Amino acid sequence: MAKYIFVTGGVTSSLGKGIISASLAKLLQARGFSITIQKFDPYINVDPGTLNPYEHGECYVTDDGAETDLDLGHYERFLNTPTSQANNVTTGRIYQTVINKERAGDYLGKTVQVIPHITDEIKRRAQLLGATNKYDIVITELGGTVGDIESLPYLEALRQLRWELGRDNCMVIHLTLIPYLNAAKELKTKPTQHSVKELLSAGIQPDILVCRTEHSINMDIRRKLALFCNVDIGSVVEAIDAETIYDVPLLMAKEKLDATVMLKLRLPDRKEPDLAPWKAFLGRLKNPVHAVRIGLIGKYHELQDAYKSIFEAFIHAGAVNECRVKVVPIHSETLIGTAEEVRQRLEEYDGILVAPGFGERGIEGKINAIKYAREQKCLSLASVWGCSVR
Repeated sequence: MAKYIFVTGGVTSSLGKGIISASLAKLLQARGFSITIQKFDPYINVDPGTLNPYEHGECYVTDDGAETDLDLGHYERFLNTPTSQANNVTTGRIYQTVINKERAGDYLGKTVQVIPHITDEIKRRAQLLGATNKYDIVITELGGTVGDIESLPYLEALRQLRWELGRDNCMVIHLTLIPYLNAAKELKTKPTQHSVKELLSAGIQPDILVCRTEHSINMDIRRKLALFCNVDIGSVVEAIDAETIYDVPLLMAKEKLDATVMLKLRLPDRKEPDLAPWKAFLGRLKNPVHAVRIGLIGKYHELQDAYKSIFEAFIHAGAVNECRVKVVPIHSETLIGTAEEVRQRLEEYDGILVAPGFGERGIEGKINAIKYAREQKCLSLASVWGCSVR
């Protein structure tokens, strides 16, 4: 039977639930377990394919053609295993399935309600990947923040699922924020206490607290959090700001997050995590021997997450070649004018990449960039990949 880990977020959004989920999965994978991660998003869109990049960042496309959340890109990059449509579920997809069943008469004329019909569908989706018998552990990231009204059905489904599966088979990791007040020169635990209290009001006691912080948390703070949030001191995990997201698995290993999870889920200690390849990757990433500058020509540079996979692809390509890649955003709407003006803008770069995008806005600048690259007799050129311009 697969074990299930749910990652919830509190206090504020964008704390990095996806990175924590991927980092934990990497550590457990390095211990010899078969892992997959799925993302449950509380918005009513069926998928992020129709969302403006400014709304939700990049739309990540999986091998089976599914348009999914950008966190699935992190899952694949950390685990080096492909994801699919089953790894991303939205409220829109949940309700669409339930309504289609109601129209087909599957509920035999009963009144369709959030409980049990919506929550049952959420539970079914949560266990789909585990039911394939391909994975030892399924990690589920619940999007949004505890206290959001749209997240309530997911929390209720999680409460029920935890009761049904038992504590040895299902656990909850709560990612929260420990803010630093510069005026008082101290870290504050009250936001985390309120966040856990909100989670408790939904009937869910977190098993592990992962605390995002700018400054290291001492033992006194850990004891205070453990006491008021009703967890073991060893289950209070520090997640200090890192130089790069690829440092996070090592930081979580230092905090023994994977060992704590294994203890609570009664998983066999197969071996110590083999992180040598990961450390080698980090070594190349942080110690490049040369550097290049790449011009990224796109339409949505106001939000870097709109081109997340492109930026990450450059990071990985640079690490493999021991090269620091400096990506310079260039708004395609500014690449208008004569061929000479375009040349002056682009000739300083070692390469350019023309990013994809919908609509007419900025298309002229993209075409000008492609024309310039072709005239420079690039080795290769595509709508989403770069080329040398020197």
